[in-house]
Amino acid sequence: MSIITLTTDYGLKDHFVGALKGKILSQHIDAKIVDISHHVDQFNISEANYIISSAYNSFPKGTVHIIGIDIELTNDNQHIVMQWNDHYFIAADNGILSMLIQKIKPQKIVAINIHDRLLPEATDMDVFVTVAVHIAKGGLLNVIGKEIKSIKEVTELQPVIASDLNSIKGYVVYIDHFGNAVTNISKKMFIDVAKGRPYEVNFKNKKVKSIFAKYSDIETTDKQPLSIISGKALAIFNEAGFLEIGIYKSNPKIGSASSLLGLTYRDFVMINFNS
Repeated sequence: MSIITLTTDYGLKDHFVGALKGKILSQHIDAKIVDISHHVDQFNISEANYIISSAYNSFPKGTVHIIGIDIELTNDNQHIVMQWNDHYFIAADNGILSMLIQKIKPQKIVAINIHDRLLPEATDMDVFVTVAVHIAKGGLLNVIGKEIKSIKEVTELQPVIASDLNSIKGYVVYIDHFGNAVTNISKKMFIDVAKGRPYEVNFKNKKVKSIFAKYSDIETTDKQPLSIISGKALAIFNEAGFLEIGIYKSNPKIGSASSLLGLTYRDFVMINFNS
């Protein structure tokens, strides 16, 4: 079974997602198409990176992932395929794949060079579809592209560890369905720097002194009843392994970390450690 996943900023109101799936099936009727998300904010590669990095490893090795974010072909935005961790990622070279791989070396990267083999009216996504189907059917990367050694790197909004190791500065990169603010500070980074020291998580003139592993770890007691905890800011490491700021038992229609705390994309979050 060939699996092709889709992550785009197309939304679901228009015909684009349906047409995209139709094009894949027209070339590969047995393809298994899985939607990861079509609600990425337009051109937001940081958000797309978080979604892809959180989801891809749930799929079998050999899965082909189409990332349809900012894919218009230009001299500075070529189309590429990356084989990494035994998965295949088709995207524009706009920095998103450098954010995904971090410091883990890809197995192979090729610059797609089949554009002149397609019809003149072929779109950028038509190119991605043709490449995805080729790979899903077992085709080799060197048939559809020329190997390259480097890709565009993005340094903006990357988490920063202070030189004295007493703080980590990260950024909100995603607001989830519940209104929780997800940062790019990973649990691994936190553990490596914290080394068991006490800490505070600071954001928007607020602070919390504990990071929970999951929401169910928050216990209520006679001294700390549910009525007191509900509506309070808290921090957890989510299932994807990233620091998340939320409101306990919040309702996104009434109030959430994003709306009540004013946290939004690109806002910074600090973790300060006590020596």
